[in-house]
Amino acid sequence: MSAETIAKPGKVKLPENLVFGKIFSEHVFEMDYDSSKGGWQTPVIKKLENLSIHPAAMVFHYGQALFEGLKAYNLVDGRVAMFRPGKNIERLNSSARRLCMPEVDIEQILKWLTDLVCMDKDWIPDRPGHSLYIRPFMISTEPCFGVRPADQYKLMIMLSPVGPYYPEGFKPVPIMVVDQYVRAVRRGTGEAKAAGNYAASLIGQNQAKHEGFSQVLWLDAIEHKYIEEVGAMNIFVRFKNEIATPSLEGSILPGITRMSVIQILKDWGYTINERQISIDEMVAAYDKGELLEVFGSGTAAVISSVSKLKYNDKLMTFNETEAGELALKLYDELTGIQYGKIEDRHNWLTYVD
Repeated sequence: MSAETIAKPGKVKLPENLVFGKIFSEHVFEMDYDSSKGGWQTPVIKKLENLSIHPAAMVFHYGQALFEGLKAYNLVDGRVAMFRPGKNIERLNSSARRLCMPEVDIEQILKWLTDLVCMDKDWIPDRPGHSLYIRPFMISTEPCFGVRPADQYKLMIMLSPVGPYYPEGFKPVPIMVVDQYVRAVRRGTGEAKAAGNYAASLIGQNQAKHEGFSQVLWLDAIEHKYIEEVGAMNIFVRFKNEIATPSLEGSILPGITRMSVIQILKDWGYTINERQISIDEMVAAYDKGELLEVFGSGTAAVISSVSKLKYNDKLMTFNETEAGELALKLYDELTGIQYGKIEDRHNWLTYVD
C-alpha cells in the first residue's frame, strides 16, 4: 500500500510573526480505516481542504479522538530533520490501544510522514528558532448512536509553520496548583494523548490565567498531594541533591521531550529520579533553600523554566526575569541537537532529505 501524492509547492512566504497553530501548510496526509474492508486503506497526500463528515460520526458523541505533536527543523547544514518521530508514532499506537482505536504500521506512517514533510518543507521558516509543527490525529467517523468502539476511523497529519515559543528570548513562566479539579486518574486515560484530557484541563487553565499564571500544575486525583503535569508539559524539580520528575504511573503523558531530558541528564552525570513528588515536599525544600529550580518539558516550548509557583497561599519564587541555570542548559542542548548545531549522539534525528 503506497500513498498517492501530488506535486509539491514552490517557496512559501510566511508572515514575520507566526502565531502557534494558526497557519497550515498546503498538504495533508489522510488514511481511512474500515473494519469491514480489512483495516487501513486509501492513504493519500492531498491538498488541505475542509472535511465532510456525518453529524452522527461517533467522535462527536463518544469522544474517540487522539493526537500527537512533533516538529521538523531546517538544520544548519541545509538538511531537514524531524526529532524522534518514531517515538511519537509508538505513543500514537499506545493511545489508540487505550481508546479502542486501530493501531498503525509504524514504518509505513513514518515513511508517509517523511514524504509529507518533504513535500511541504518550503513551509519551514528559515528564521532562528522557527520550525514546522506536525500534528497527526485520529478520529472515529462511523455514523452511529451506540456506545461502543467505532468500525470506521480517519487518520490525518497536518503541518503548521511556527515561530519560537519565546519570541523575546528564553524567559521563565509563572505556574500555580489548581486543586479544585483534577486532570486525570490512574488507570484512566491520562497516559494517552486523548483529546478529552485536554478538554478536562481547560477549566483549571482558565483559573490559572485569571490569577495571572501561565499554566496549571496538576495534582494526583486520589490523594491530591503528588504533582503530575504542568498543563501540556511534563515537570522536573531540581532539589539540592537530585533532579526528580513524577514517575509514569498511568495518569501522566510519557513525553518524548521528557524522555530526552532524562537521557541528557544521565549523560551529564546528574542524579535523576523518576518518583512521586508531593507538593508538601517541594514547599519544605523551598523553605530550607533546597528547592533550586523547577522546569517543564514539551514539544512546543522544549524547556520552560518556572519563575514562581503558587500553592494555596504559598508563593515560591525562583527568578522572575532569568531562566534557571539547568533549564537554560537543557534548552540549548536540545535545540542544538534539533537544529543540527550539536552532535546527535543518540540518533534522535530522522532526516527528510
